[in-house]
Amino acid sequence: MALTPDLQEEARAIAKELAAIARSAEVLPGSLTSRRTRCGRQGCKCMADLPQPHGPYWQWTRKVAARTVCRWLTEGQAADYRTWVTNDRRLRELVARLEAIGVAAVEADPRSRRRRGGRRPPPQS
Repeated sequence: MALTPDLQEEARAIAKELAAIARSAEVLPGSLTSRRTRCGRQGCKCMADLPQPHGPYWQWTRKVAARTVCRWLTEGQAADYRTWVTNDRRLRELVARLEAIGVAAVEADPRSRRRRGGRRPPPQS
């Protein structure tokens, strides 16, 4: 079943954006987080009445084999990799849109029958 012209145009636009991300090769899964901490030492500025925590410290967090893995980054690394994480999120959004186009194509296909009541469709001759 062919896609409608609107869906074809949307798929082309998605493919173009996916190609641009692929050409950059700058994709990094996970998230970047800025953290501020307190050391707990008496007399340190982080323990004052108006505390001034240490930091910011940058942390890259991701999942590997269903486990959370973290790595500390310098401020420069965080600045460099921020666009990489943004590209990863955009990549996932684009793939989800492509999947939605595929679902719409199947749903619009007159050959696709919806089964009701769990019965099998009648055999075709």
